Amino acid sequence: MVRLIFFIILVSVFYYVLYFLIKDILLFRKRRDGRSEPEELVEDPYCKTYIPKRSAIKKRVGGKDHFFCNPDCLKRYLEEKK
Repeated sequence: MVRLIFFIILVSVFYYVLYFLIKDILLFRKRRDGRSEPEELVEDPYCKTYIPKRSAIKKRVGGKDHFFCNPDCLKRYLEEKK
C-alpha cells in the first residue's frame, strides 16, 4: 500500500514537472515568434482619427489611397469631395 501511494506521488510530481517545463518552452517560443513590427497607423482624412492600417477601409480617390475608420466617414468624405 505504501509503495502504491509513493508511486502515485512520484508520477504526479513527474507529471507536474513535465507540464511546467513544456508550458514554459511553448510560452518562450510564442513570445519569441510573436514579436512583430509595430502596427502601422493611418489617418482618416475625414475625421482625422488614427486607425490600424489592417482594419481600415481603403479607397482610392483622385489617384491616391485613403484609409477610413468606418463606411460613414468614407461616405461623408466622398460627398464633401464632390
